[in-house]
Amino acid sequence: MIMPIIVNIDVMLAKRKMTSQELAEKIGISPVNLSILKTGKAKGIRFMTLDHICRALDCKPGDILEYEEETP
Repeated sequence: MIMPIIVNIDVMLAKRKMTSQELAEKIGISPVNLSILKTGKAKGIRFMTLDHICRALDCKPGDILEYEEETP
């Protein structure tokens, strides 16, 4: 089953002209864990981590998380 949640961290990184490495350092997670989040392979995300990402990228959760309904 494909998860209908789309993670747009790459989009926000590009808009902010920031690298994944810089974001990982700013929010205190490993580049590997950030990559798992970016690719949508994570099973979940802590609100604290989401808060740190939003603060670092100066955005709102809706800017990086998107819901797309599955088509039957």
